[in-house]
Amino acid sequence: MSRTVFCRKYQEELEGLERAPYPGPIGQDVFDNISKKAWQEWTDHQTMLINEKHLNMMDPESRKFLQGEMQKFFAGEDFEKAEGYVPTK
Repeated sequence: MSRTVFCRKYQEELEGLERAPYPGPIGQDVFDNISKKAWQEWTDHQTMLINEKHLNMMDPESRKFLQGEMQKFFAGEDFEKAEGYVPTK
């Protein structure tokens, strides 16, 4: 049986991740409070940001930027979008 979490983004009980997505307190917070659905949406959005903004993941500033955007994304705040992106219907 899969575990459930009260998802911070969707404000409801949803299926949780199987393990923390990365080490440390932020990874544990995501594991405890973010659903598998919200995490997948974030990883898709993160990939788009990396590609569209030409972020270098070896650069600490790029990683810091993505962490900040991730926090905004899960909190329901206004987060960075790729310029000119129009979602498919």
